[in-house]
Amino acid sequence: MRSYPVFRSLLLTIVFFLCFFSIPEAVFFSDASAPFPDLRSATDLSSATDLSSAADLSSATDLSSATDLSSAAEAVRSDSDSFIRPASSVSPGAISPSVSAPHYVLMEASTGTILLEKDANSSVPPASITKIMTLLLIFDALEDKKITLEDSVTVSDYAASMGGSQVFLEAGEVQTVKTLIKCICVSSANDACVAMAEFLCGSETEFVQRMNQRAKELGMETTNFVNCCGLDTNLHRTSAMDVALMSRELITKHPQIHDYSTIWIDTIIHSTKRGDSEFGLSNTNKLLRQYSYATGLKTGSTSQAKFCLSATAEKNGMELIAVIMGAPESKLRFSDAKALLEYGFSLCQIYQDTSSMTLSPLPVAHGKSEQVPLNFEKDFTYLDTQNQNLSLIQKDTVLPKEKTAPIKKGDLAGYVRYTLDGKELGRRNIIYAKDVPEAGFGDYFKRFLSIFFL
Repeated sequence: MRSYPVFRSLLLTIVFFLCFFSIPEAVFFSDASAPFPDLRSATDLSSATDLSSAADLSSATDLSSATDLSSAAEAVRSDSDSFIRPASSVSPGAISPSVSAPHYVLMEASTGTILLEKDANSSVPPASITKIMTLLLIFDALEDKKITLEDSVTVSDYAASMGGSQVFLEAGEVQTVKTLIKCICVSSANDACVAMAEFLCGSETEFVQRMNQRAKELGMETTNFVNCCGLDTNLHRTSAMDVALMSRELITKHPQIHDYSTIWIDTIIHSTKRGDSEFGLSNTNKLLRQYSYATGLKTGSTSQAKFCLSATAEKNGMELIAVIMGAPESKLRFSDAKALLEYGFSLCQIYQDTSSMTLSPLPVAHGKSEQVPLNFEKDFTYLDTQNQNLSLIQKDTVLPKEKTAPIKKGDLAGYVRYTLDGKELGRRNIIYAKDVPEAGFGDYFKRFLSIFFL
């Protein structure tokens, strides 16, 4: 019995030395020159513990040239956000439609691919197509819960004084946000636009500053807004391409806009000092009655801008945007847009991978956890304009066998690669779903003891 303390001390000493020599040198050496294996030099993915150590099998993105995982992540992200096929790759056998407008763009919405365009970057007056940006800011505010559809908006003297297209709101009249959105979408109401601008930002001037800021965020390089409704003024300009960009942002980020842009006829109630009166709304977008796939979006016309239209349509799960600027006649903007949309739908097909299958956790070396869960960063979409057989698309998953801690949630872990006839179409990123800190001496000691005394 007397030898028991000696035996216990000897046992703990043995455990201590076993733990010490089982811990990687990186735990003890903070200097970059510490004798720790540099696995990034590996060229065989099967032996790599870091994604940047894998030699990339595609010439489009060379991960093996990345100096660290973050740069590898940027390389993959730049190549795989959404596969965008330029207009120059459209099937040469396709016959372009006849369009009378001097400026136009045809865009596929999910990828942002430009299918057809003419003088699309010229600076031109936009008329009421301006209201697409006004609506985008309104729906952004709704999404951020800064306002609700049922909030009451009091119309100011200034808002009530707006000329042009309007629903004849009176100063002091109160309408809900939902009603004012409907007035903007259906009747292109200038007074409703200004009322909402003041409600959101206190003044139209402040709201216009936010419009220009949002335009800059979207890469709308030709655009300068001066007002929120599109009334003619010398410095109020945009381009067909910029209109397509903000239209795409609105319909993809806030698809509920179509609940309003597809209304053909409706009514609102004016409640004023004179009592209640009904006012009829009729949609200015006649394409809704001329083309069965039309879903919106916004018309515009002034003496300077002539006749403009940002038309959206959906068919077989594909959504297209046709922007017409400066058409000489009102009816021509609708026929031009219809011709572009029909051309686009006859030309394109979409492949999407939206599967949310469960990914197996990735083993972790030297971490507080022994594995890390994985998620897909987003869905994958590929737009085909070559009439290819998309059922032959193949996909393979590229992941390291394990990852060395520390691991940051959201960083790139690997990707799914999509190929057709040996050609890479794009990638779907796989990211880490949680942080995994690097293990310390105490973690290794506890882990060893739990195994030793199990």
